[in-house]
Amino acid sequence: GLGFNIVGGTDQQYIANDNSIYVSWIKKDGAAYLDGRLQEGDKILAINGKELKDLRHKDAVELFRNAGCYVSLKIQRRLQPQNGPVGHRGDGESGGLPLAAILVPGLALAATAVWILLRYRQRM
Repeated sequence: GLGFNIVGGTDQQYIANDNSIYVSWIKKDGAAYLDGRLQEGDKILAINGKELKDLRHKDAVELFRNAGCYVSLKIQRRLQPQNGPVGHRGDGESGGLPLAAILVPGLALAATAVWILLRYRQRM
């Protein structure tokens, strides 16, 4: 696999009133861990160009299982304010960063790690 678990979906909301898919756990020494860019708590917006909007959890899991060898993820990093809940300031402001600075295209996030893994396996 890609070396991480996901939570969320229309049928298993991780955050109230939010159908998004989130990274819940990254397997140590897995593809995502070795790549180093994905973090627990990241919201996954798309995989291989397919948006993950309003999907049931099991449908999202299927997309990840059938992603193939080259995987591109579009993610949104959760901000960690110094005080207060994650990603929320309570004053209606976004936190000072433009949305473009928060969105990480994640192009070939796991692809590089999968490629390294496949190359490593071929040499064994």
